[in-house]
Amino acid sequence: MAPRRSQVGIIMGSGSDSRVMAGAAEVLDEFGVGHEDQVVSAHRTPSLLREYAEHADRSGFKAIIAGAGGAAHLPGMIASFTTVPVVGVPILVYNDRPGPAPGPGFSAFGGLDSLLSMSEMPTGSPVAVVGVNKAANAAIYALKILANESDAVRKRLKSYKSGRHRSVERESAEMRKIGLAEFSRRRAG
Repeated sequence: MAPRRSQVGIIMGSGSDSRVMAGAAEVLDEFGVGHEDQVVSAHRTPSLLREYAEHADRSGFKAIIAGAGGAAHLPGMIASFTTVPVVGVPILVYNDRPGPAPGPGFSAFGGLDSLLSMSEMPTGSPVAVVGVNKAANAAIYALKILANESDAVRKRLKSYKSGRHRSVERESAEMRKIGLAEFSRRRAG
């Protein structure tokens, strides 16, 4: 089978972001949409960041999903170098490390620093931003961009949304049948 042409770039500021960003890859894979994944640091590899933006333009990417934690400059910087739409994923830094509440090795702001950094871009270099650690939502947003040019993607998205609708209807019917307390116990167990 021939490899799918990449239509979406997934970039992250550090390999430690991969645990969160994998959610975007999983959604795109489910939809059969090719993606190219890389680590590109706005601070440690600024020349690579510019090269990547030029590569995204040349390659015809339809969207770039950029995840970063902390000061989260990656999405805004990539947006400043390309006309490809950028969807930012604020990442809660070190959210998977064991230990007590914020201290060394933890984000002091619970991902809010990343969210604000991405959402407050100056006029001219906008970044669409999803919630903290919501890489799957970023992929769905990228699919909506692709759906503007692809009937196949549009149909898959409609089917996906219908499936989610039916799922809620099934849950509601089950809850009405067995009662809220039992429904909650079954969901917890």
